[in-house]
Amino acid sequence: MTAPVLCLASASPRRTELLRQLGVPHLVVPSGADETQRAGEPPADYVLRVACGKAAGVLEAAPERARGLPVRGADTTVVIDGRVLAKPADRADCHDMLGRLSGCEHEVLTAVALAGRGATRTRLSSTRVRFRQIGAAEIDAYWATGEPRDKAGGYAIQGYGAAFVQRVEGSYSGVVGLPLFETAELLAEAGVPVWRQCP
Repeated sequence: MTAPVLCLASASPRRTELLRQLGVPHLVVPSGADETQRAGEPPADYVLRVACGKAAGVLEAAPERARGLPVRGADTTVVIDGRVLAKPADRADCHDMLGRLSGCEHEVLTAVALAGRGATRTRLSSTRVRFRQIGAAEIDAYWATGEPRDKAGGYAIQGYGAAFVQRVEGSYSGVVGLPLFETAELLAEAGVPVWRQCP
């Protein structure tokens, strides 16, 4: 086993898999950061604050096995007409979200933060996603799969939700939850090598 060079402040299996694509051996330490948007907070400021909070919180309270490692945090949100769509609270909330996205273009923002050595570096990825028209029965069927429950905007582009996506302009990996281009940039700036551990 290659020794970890990074701590991932996330329990998301999607982010773990994307980080593996860069061949970065890492430890997973989930963050307990508050992900509530503040009143009047712009979406970009919101995702950057949450990503930084996740990284800083784990850096400060990391278990002994993770001490000394830089910590990477990330946060993703879906934005339409200036409104942030978080994870749906229930089926009705999912209907509302996907109804808003149906036949429209929306923005997916993913912020990445890398904390360590007295500094926190950040990057922000913005991707435009267009959905085809989605009917109520189809939303019901999608909710029944269980997939939308823990996804920002109520859908997963890497899962069943891909059937709704007509077009993507920007970072596909950013929509999944970890923009690899921006992540690799941050790692390079911090001297963290990629492709150390490849399948």
